[in-house]
Amino acid sequence: MTTTAAPARQAPETGQPKGTSFASATWLVAEREVKSFLRTKGFWIGIGVIVAALFALSILPGLFGGGQTSIAAVGTDASRTLQGSDLEVRQVADRQEAEQLVRAEQVDAAVLPDLTGQSATGVRVLALSSPPTDVIAALNTAPPVDLLETSEVDGAQSTIVVMAFSVVFMMFAMGGIAIAQSTVTEKQTRIVEILVATIPVRALLAGKILGQFLLTLGQLVIVAVAAPIALQLGGHTDLLRLIAPALGWFIPFLLVAFVLLASLWAVAGSLVSRQEDLGSSMSLVMILVLGPYFGVTFFSENETVLTVLSYVPFSAGLAMPVRMFNEQAQVWEALLSLGILAASVVLVAALATRLYSGSLLQTGGKVALSKAWRRAD
Repeated sequence: MTTTAAPARQAPETGQPKGTSFASATWLVAEREVKSFLRTKGFWIGIGVIVAALFALSILPGLFGGGQTSIAAVGTDASRTLQGSDLEVRQVADRQEAEQLVRAEQVDAAVLPDLTGQSATGVRVLALSSPPTDVIAALNTAPPVDLLETSEVDGAQSTIVVMAFSVVFMMFAMGGIAIAQSTVTEKQTRIVEILVATIPVRALLAGKILGQFLLTLGQLVIVAVAAPIALQLGGHTDLLRLIAPALGWFIPFLLVAFVLLASLWAVAGSLVSRQEDLGSSMSLVMILVLGPYFGVTFFSENETVLTVLSYVPFSAGLAMPVRMFNEQAQVWEALLSLGILAASVVLVAALATRLYSGSLLQTGGKVALSKAWRRAD
């Protein structure tokens, strides 16, 4: 099918209604986007899913996770003190072997002979990053506890934060699909031809992104209110203090990354004329959304991979806040990453504006990127 254009209806980039500035036109489009989505059930269902996911991530691990605590015991005295407990006891030869098992997380902790005389029971506990409360309770006393890693963030807390950040990032990034869908709907119903006759194409694109940006910001406010409640119900009150600095980075990174992806979602919608064809045009954007989600989730414990991902624009919005929470990055690194991300937004937005302008009024089938680029001249 031959792709046709409607040059007579295409408004010049500087054209706009009399008395209406570019900013006013952008705000009119943004206001229209916000009001239209606030009236849809899907928008409110999406918020409900995000809030429910936060509560689930905080509460469910404590209800169903963990299993039986495993302990490495060194010497007969250590084994004797653990008799009758519900702990899984594994006898080892010496402290070195016990330490290796704890570092490899093959056991949750180790119980060793106390050679300093500080313990009333003659034993002390060796753990990775936080005192094991169930082991201390089983010993019926408060023995000395040695930690191999002094970071305030333990493995369980890091897992919860990585999962929470990843889910929120993906849900908000996927929210940009709404921009693509509304663009296709306007093309399919020919409403777009009326819009561009009175509003510059750039203002139409900027308004759509601004509208979704404001909706995303509102959703973040709801999440910010719900998150502390979820963490308290899940027994993670200490995590509130630790996660606050990371949230200070996650929110700006998430908002800037959303603008980056929203520009691409808009282009994906402008390249096709029917909702049925939208899947073929947004496959690349889907990869750019799902790639960071799976990359950070799977490599959250690989500091080298996470460092690389924190400087890649499409994954920096998730990887760098995770590194800041895990105390793996300095402030200057976060600022550098945010600067790279912001510069990428400027570049991608400029390219997206040209492609959006060149393809928006073309109907009849999928528009090739090269043709959209030429039509924008």
